[in-house]
Amino acid sequence: MKRALDGIRILDVSRVLAGPFCSMILGDLGAEVIKIEHYVSGDETRGWGPPFVNGESAYYICANRNKQSMTLNLKSEEGKEIFAKLASTSDVVIQNFKSGTLEKMGLGYTKLKAKNPGLILASVTGFGTTGPYKDLPGYDYIIQAMSGLMSITGEPDGGPVKVGVAITDVLTGLYTCIGILGALHHRNQTGEGQEIDISLMDCQISSLINVASNYLCSGVIPKRMGNRHPNISPYQVFETKDGKLVIAVGNDEQFKRFTAVLGRPELADREDFIHNEQRLRNNDKLVAICEELLSKKPKKEWKERLDAAGVPNGPINTIAEMFEDPQVKAREMVVEMEHPLIENLKLTGSPLKLSKTPVTMRHHPPLLGEHTELLLERIGYNHEEITRLKENNII
Repeated sequence: MKRALDGIRILDVSRVLAGPFCSMILGDLGAEVIKIEHYVSGDETRGWGPPFVNGESAYYICANRNKQSMTLNLKSEEGKEIFAKLASTSDVVIQNFKSGTLEKMGLGYTKLKAKNPGLILASVTGFGTTGPYKDLPGYDYIIQAMSGLMSITGEPDGGPVKVGVAITDVLTGLYTCIGILGALHHRNQTGEGQEIDISLMDCQISSLINVASNYLCSGVIPKRMGNRHPNISPYQVFETKDGKLVIAVGNDEQFKRFTAVLGRPELADREDFIHNEQRLRNNDKLVAICEELLSKKPKKEWKERLDAAGVPNGPINTIAEMFEDPQVKAREMVVEMEHPLIENLKLTGSPLKLSKTPVTMRHHPPLLGEHTELLLERIGYNHEEITRLKENNII
């Protein structure tokens, strides 16, 4: 089966989430991914838990399928030499050391591209390689705070709240993947490699989208709005007779259908609700009317009626309920893989559905150093040399 990134080799010396998430996507698309890990402890996420399954961390497992693991001591001269050899036959290097670390190791882009002019180096850092914060460490939580994201997340009368997953790392992984694909296309046209400088802070600011634009256009500082939307109404969580339901009315036509379902079609013709601008200005009044009507029937009945009318809505599922949803099952968003230690390993599936070059789940999240010997043999090391590297704490 042909895969989108067949023939592309990724040398991934990143760890934790943003870089590994990026390289996993590239691996899902068919690239060969070599994951370089610390020769003793490996990726930090191997120790993050519980939960652990037969000694393997669920956190590590979530972002490391379709890779080969090689342990390497990059503080040793021979370890650096091995890394340089691997880079010379790779298409992309992904790293998330602090700014300047690869250069201090003697493995900066200038040196690596001397032997491989088409090499692409993607560097993921907290704040980028320029600016006054370039030498500071950056973690998802810190960036959520500094980027303004936490200032707009939470209830109006509560404190700032982080998003429930490491969303900045996830977004940065996606932006890094996009940058790498763009750089590969450029190389296909010109033969030139290049450096990609990706910052968690930049990625999170970019992802503020309409909230950032609202401020830049108006000068009004956005505030926490809970489950309301700053630009659309009605667009929030509503209480029904037996629980909560999200209803997201995106335009005037949907609002007409929504009011018809509520049994109050005349609401769509009222001057204070007729267009979104008026609804947003009179949101509290509108929501009070809607909640009184919605409280009279259970959420299942409202969902069926709203679905039939084409009004976007959905229940607030737990993670367990989400994975039991028939749509989630139909889209194969849970996959099972064979694993040497875990029976029937279940992983979140890929959202990428390509008709000609489908995503494939070829390799389980590797054990620490599982492919070290195989990869060393590929670049010319024999059994005796590999034994010596182990004895000298190089691998």
